[in-house]
Amino acid sequence: MVVVGAGMAGVQTAVALREQGFTGPVTLIGAEPHQPYDRPPLSKAVLLGTADGSAFDVDFASLDIDLRLGCEALGVRPADHELDTAAGPVPYDVLVLATGAEPVRLPGTGQAPGVHLLRTLDDAERLRPVLAGQHDVVVVGAGWIGAEFATAAREAGCAVTVVEAADRPLAGALPAEVAAPMTAWYADAGVTLRTGARVAAVEPGAVVLDDGARLPSGAVVVGIGAHPATGWLAGSGIALGPHGDVLADDRLRTSAADVYAVGDCTSFPSARYAERLLVHHWDNALQGPRTVAADILGEEAAPYDPVPYFWSEQFGRFVQYAGHHAAADRTVWRGDPADPAWTVCWLREGRLVALLAVGRPRDLAQGRRLIEAGRVLDADALRDPALPLKQAVVE
Repeated sequence: MVVVGAGMAGVQTAVALREQGFTGPVTLIGAEPHQPYDRPPLSKAVLLGTADGSAFDVDFASLDIDLRLGCEALGVRPADHELDTAAGPVPYDVLVLATGAEPVRLPGTGQAPGVHLLRTLDDAERLRPVLAGQHDVVVVGAGWIGAEFATAAREAGCAVTVVEAADRPLAGALPAEVAAPMTAWYADAGVTLRTGARVAAVEPGAVVLDDGARLPSGAVVVGIGAHPATGWLAGSGIALGPHGDVLADDRLRTSAADVYAVGDCTSFPSARYAERLLVHHWDNALQGPRTVAADILGEEAAPYDPVPYFWSEQFGRFVQYAGHHAAADRTVWRGDPADPAWTVCWLREGRLVALLAVGRPRDLAQGRRLIEAGRVLDADALRDPALPLKQAVVE
């Protein structure tokens, strides 16, 4: 068994193979030289210097997992059952692709000094002194990662400006009426938010916008999205989707024999939502490996069809989302979005399909179970934030 990618999805796949009884050789290959680590702390504790790292608490030696770090994957030859790496070819009986996603770069800034991404441990280490020095920071992109970095930078005492091309934060993730209340969070935290603005150029000490405005900056942090890290699969014959995602089936098997894909690099068909989902979140990387290991070992397992889930800590708020709201036909609010805690629920034909909870973790926990169960809810009862969400179920 060869697993390429030593992030959450890859590590959990190797561990799951052992937990489910596989006793043969397992090789885990990672491009970075660091001991495999978790990514969420990078935008929080690691970035702020309150933690030195976030290595997984996994004893690879005791699990007899051959860990090969600093080894970049270059290609796959499915007909030969070989993975090409910078250290030479690696034969496999079964291969699992878990290479994750890579951040989208701001065009024209590839070599510009002072321009940062935040995806790896090295990225966080390079940004630590920026925050410690309380530099003026310009964040490009008001998505999840942009908001989290802006939060950390303000905690460190930096002056922060966030530049967003759309007319609101989280424009690609949430409907306008849901994202609109979040605009005030930036001002409340002392962050300047510039919407409807694009970066024209990055110069030493300044970011120039397309309207001619110049923003002082000691550093620029780009958070404008990510795409599957699958460019290295070109020529392999493994089928990819329009976003570069590996096209897997409901057991996370790819189009190539004996090749699986899991985590941020792959999409899978969801019967629950009647569409193919590409989920770039930690929980997906945690859950998928169990399905992969079970199928590899020939165990009977349910099709992979999780309720997507993620969380974000920003501007003193704990934001959680479960489900997929694209096909919803009704939106129901629980509470006032001007208050510190509120929830938005999305229904389709009366069934809960997604919810966003701000400071209401009980709503999230109950709602996630209701989505999984496909329960029908009473919309009028749902509107009462004092009523537990599960009590809105129509018996």
